[in-house]
Amino acid sequence: MTKIKTFFCLFFLLSATTTLVAQENFILPKQQDKAIIPFKLINNLVFIPIKVNGVELNFLLDSGVVETILFSLEDKKEVSFFNSEKIKLKGLGSDESIEGLKSTNNILETHGLMSKNHTIFIILDQSFNLAAHIGIPVNGIIGYKLFQDNVVEIDYQKRKIYVYTNDAKVKARKLLKFDKIPITIERSKPYLIADISVNERQRKSKLLIDIGNSDAIWLFQNDSLLLPAKKFEDFLGKGFSGDVLGYRAKIAQFKIGDFEFNKPITAFPDTASVRNVNMVLDRVGSVGGEILYRFTVILDYQKELLYLKKNSNFKKPFQYNHSGIAVQHNGLQWIKETVGLKAPAAAYVAEEESKSKTINFKYEFKLKPIFEIASIRKNSSAEKVGLRSGDIILSINNQSIHRFNLQQINNLLKSEGSKYIVMEVERNNKILKFKFELIDEL
Repeated sequence: MTKIKTFFCLFFLLSATTTLVAQENFILPKQQDKAIIPFKLINNLVFIPIKVNGVELNFLLDSGVVETILFSLEDKKEVSFFNSEKIKLKGLGSDESIEGLKSTNNILETHGLMSKNHTIFIILDQSFNLAAHIGIPVNGIIGYKLFQDNVVEIDYQKRKIYVYTNDAKVKARKLLKFDKIPITIERSKPYLIADISVNERQRKSKLLIDIGNSDAIWLFQNDSLLLPAKKFEDFLGKGFSGDVLGYRAKIAQFKIGDFEFNKPITAFPDTASVRNVNMVLDRVGSVGGEILYRFTVILDYQKELLYLKKNSNFKKPFQYNHSGIAVQHNGLQWIKETVGLKAPAAAYVAEEESKSKTINFKYEFKLKPIFEIASIRKNSSAEKVGLRSGDIILSINNQSIHRFNLQQINNLLKSEGSKYIVMEVERNNKILKFKFELIDEL
């Protein structure tokens, strides 16, 4: 299920069996042939607003999930749910299953799209909270129900999703500009065949199209797919059943249709993290947001087709967090800021006073996020200089941490080339300063 850059890869298995209910899918009014949904793009992940029983929540769009899942609702106590029953939930990650609720007959709507009799699975464990790692409130995840009966276009540059009732509503001349790639829909999820070159061996590989994974590629280790020699251990993301651990490495080449990528950074989750994932036949991994955001993407589940048109992101380098530091939100605090007061020039008597219109100051108190080091990669440059998990970040490169949002911190820590970072932290009521280099380990 991503900041440092955090990666989120959210595959889910539900121990409760579910049956699709009529009208669970999203439909448009008869007079409307498409819906346009604005979205936020953070760490290659797509977040959209959806009203649940009349209350607007923020959802991660994830083609790797079948059911609609809610969590982190402590600030949305007014949401009502119907026909609830307790269940057990399992998924990606190495921990055991957790408790949840299954609720039916819910109404979901966004920008003209509506789903009635919608089944929702609710995670009761409030520690499962993506907001700390993403930097914005995240209340849930939605996938298959949005895609199943519609043609969905994701324009990563315009930050808009276009949902069409069928492919006839997409202008034919528009599709001529896209490359058409066959896919399969298996267990309500989309898969494609890509050419992958690893360890001087090229192979055709079946991959999940996973919009909810911010990495470029995930590959599952087995006897015929071994790790490249040059690699490092890393935290790969937050799964449904715990943290997902594994390795990062570069593979020689990745190809979808006629689109080629050389030496993309690839994640290799360990076997413990994927043991709860019920794989479809011959699947070897996933293609995620770091690849997909380089295109305008159109998914047509009904005709089992993927359309791709490259955008200006296509040639951008593949990046990862060079510092080894995973940063997260850890609450809010009041920060005092100085604000200048201004007065009309006529209020000044002396010529010296008239040269500056600022005559005094006042203080304003604003709520700002607290940023904490959530984890540190083993043998990373940050660990070697003495930074630790739990350190509260006060400044980066002599700039107060309150000047940054989480996305900006992540971008800074994955900067290209050799670059030094000076970080001031608070630990056990002491202020400490560290300097470390962003080193490319691949």
